[in-house]
Amino acid sequence: MQTVVIVIHLMIVAVMIGAVLLQKSEGGGLGMGGGAGFMSSRGTANLLSRTTAVLAAGFFLTSLFLSWYAGYNRAPSSIIQPASQTQPAGGGPITPPTSGGILDTLKKADEQQQQAPAAPSGPQVPRSQ
Repeated sequence: MQTVVIVIHLMIVAVMIGAVLLQKSEGGGLGMGGGAGFMSSRGTANLLSRTTAVLAAGFFLTSLFLSWYAGYNRAPSSIIQPASQTQPAGGGPITPPTSGGILDTLKKADEQQQQAPAAPSGPQVPRSQ
């Protein structure tokens, strides 16, 4: 489902880019505003601007759908509680972890790395203590 919507989304984007590039420039910002060009009639300009508006609405709708679909089955998660600690299946009270939180775990891992440095494989840059 998501792949189909992404393909439709990309086709809308490609056609919308083409429609915008085919439109006649109104301003003289780059000095190329006038002249009779390939798409110079007024009816074609109205058709291109309507086509651009419809494509923009399609782009907006497919973008909203893709963002909604991406978060549809997403379960809420906490950045404070580590993923290895899950809530009990029963309805009992939740006790705080005795081993500490994620910060304590990171501190222990850092201390272990400092206590047992690996043997250098080549010349090392001096460290300040």
